Amino acid sequence: MIDQETPSPAGGTPAAPRVLALANQKGGVGKTTTAINLGTALAAIGETVLVVDLDPQGNASTGLGIERRARNLSTYDVLTGEASMRETVMETGVPQLYVAPSTLDLSGLELEIAAERDRAFRLRSALKALAADSLAPRFTYVLVDCPPSLSLLTVNAMAAADAIVVPLQCEFFALEGLSQLLKTVEQVRVSLNPALTIHGIVLTMYDGRNNLSEQVVQDVRQFMGDKVYETVIPRNVRVSEAPSYGKPVLLYDLKCVGSQAYLRLASEVIQRERAARADAAA
Repeated sequence: MIDQETPSPAGGTPAAPRVLALANQKGGVGKTTTAINLGTALAAIGETVLVVDLDPQGNASTGLGIERRARNLSTYDVLTGEASMRETVMETGVPQLYVAPSTLDLSGLELEIAAERDRAFRLRSALKALAADSLAPRFTYVLVDCPPSLSLLTVNAMAAADAIVVPLQCEFFALEGLSQLLKTVEQVRVSLNPALTIHGIVLTMYDGRNNLSEQVVQDVRQFMGDKVYETVIPRNVRVSEAPSYGKPVLLYDLKCVGSQAYLRLASEVIQRERAARADAAA
């Protein structure tokens, strides 16, 4: 739990963090791995980052070293209104990287709040309150790790987000799943969050020895153009091992190819953010 006071920037109201939701309804595509390691890489280059774990499985929390018995409050408590986001946020072993952990209680949330008028905006409200809280760290990025479904939890993430980061495994059915996700993003944009955009698509689990991986890369780039990040995350044993030690791969093995890829991805995310701000100011 965070309880130290962090001064607001001069001029009064602090700047709101950029909220990026990592979403794909398919499981096993690298959402959680990307949330953990992109968050770590952004923190390593000077950002203050919050990972919001919205997956009932809680793998992002575990991968950042938060044991289940230590999760006295979780994103379930935030979304049901039982706790504030600041009360829920925990420090990790990475400087400037924090996590709002999840528990299995989240799996029943949809039934509990289905009849509430603000059911799709619970996360947005909680993050706005966090940004205005003078006792909370001044986050520059919030990464929301979504469950592998297009459920109310994912809709909450999309309604709260500035943009979507889509991890996409280099496999045969990648484009089929992507089309369904893009339809959902468009529905959320029309009905809940007109400013929502696709920040980028990150190709994961790339195996250079496999012709299929290269074909998927080519197909996705042809279909989505410059929405696809230049950085491709390779299939890497060290990336797979790191969560079992409760560490991001950048702490587990900084020099491995997976760590270096996530550092490049973080740099690319920052570059896209700067370009977007420049376009908005023009």
